[in-house]
Amino acid sequence: MGAGVTAEPVVVRKALADACGDLRDAADSSADAGLAPAFAVFPASTTEAAAVMRVAAEHELAVGVRGGGSRVDWGIPVSRCDVLIDMSRMSAVVEHAAGDLVARLQAGARMGDVAALLARAGQEIALDVPGDASVGGVVASGLAGPRRLRYGTPRDLLIGITIVRADGTVAKSGGKVVKNVAGYDLGKLFAGSAGTLGLITEATFRLHPLPAARAYVTAEYVAVSVACDAVAAAANSPLVSSAVELTRAEPGGPIRVGVLLEGSADGVKARSMRMAGLLGHAEASADPPAWWTGAPRAGAGETLIRVSFWVSALARVLDTVEAAAGKSGVAPVIEGSAGAGVLYLRVDAAPLAVAEFVGALRGALAGERGAVVVLAAPSGVREELAGRGGMHGTVPGIALMRAVKDQFDPGHRMAPGRFPY
Repeated sequence: MGAGVTAEPVVVRKALADACGDLRDAADSSADAGLAPAFAVFPASTTEAAAVMRVAAEHELAVGVRGGGSRVDWGIPVSRCDVLIDMSRMSAVVEHAAGDLVARLQAGARMGDVAALLARAGQEIALDVPGDASVGGVVASGLAGPRRLRYGTPRDLLIGITIVRADGTVAKSGGKVVKNVAGYDLGKLFAGSAGTLGLITEATFRLHPLPAARAYVTAEYVAVSVACDAVAAAANSPLVSSAVELTRAEPGGPIRVGVLLEGSADGVKARSMRMAGLLGHAEASADPPAWWTGAPRAGAGETLIRVSFWVSALARVLDTVEAAAGKSGVAPVIEGSAGAGVLYLRVDAAPLAVAEFVGALRGALAGERGAVVVLAAPSGVREELAGRGGMHGTVPGIALMRAVKDQFDPGHRMAPGRFPY
């Protein structure tokens, strides 16, 4: 176990076993998640999870959390992990109040299973995330897909949350609960926290009715300015786009823009015809185009970069990406929610070239109030980035983030090293 642990492994094992009925050696549990912990525990309730966290606090154990595991490689790898908390046994839909459009879910529930259950009532959590992602993982990573333009990200749809603090204290906030931590909206605080503040055990989401019909209106452009005008027109149109996506397979290549419209069958048909006219030379279909993607994911060996910006700066961002690509000799694939000011770049190149590309982007976009964050990268790229601003670059409000970390996790035992605290 890592430095700072005060007890012998046999003592820790007994304490963890007393806290949780399902304790395994991590090497035998298939739950390693790349964190190399000594133990893996599989709590079945918030009560068990809190007991595990109290043991971790007592013995100064570093804690890692595993949900679906699909994005365990995102961010900076943790520097130490003594016990891995696997949430797969906490997979229940605790409550589905269909009349109130609310669902309370345990953190280990898979989004695909939840979607199937909600669909039987004609409802959904409008996040466009992979079915194998867990509820807690989606919240902790802030994961959202194309429809973030209309419905927002997890922090916008989350109306209640139950968490366990690093010392084992259970805290709740939001809908249908009575206890709050004074001064904090825990849902917004834990959304995107990547397991660094505490353990999410339940989440309550606002639901939306499943649309009766969908239409995808797509067009292809050669000129960047024309494509950006189309994105702005679609995003701001009274036709109410649910998503405005953009993709460019290579620098200098054509730009494809896609717009998703949802609603009643008759309404979607009429709106799609008007949207096609708005985009010019566009096509409408009930099925998404082949290039339409959901939540971002990096392929093997790829570096995944998120660029966020004011939508009005889209043309300058695209020009900057092309210029930085030419300077560093890489060929990024661009895709993402252009209408919401978020693009994802997938790059498969030598580590030094990728690091130079990221550095060029950050330097050029600094004045645009944008942010360039490397979400996932091979180890060689992470090493090259270490002296160039790291994976996060300049982090606004870092002092406040450190203060929050110190309050929620004073021993810095939750996913240590993952964020630049």
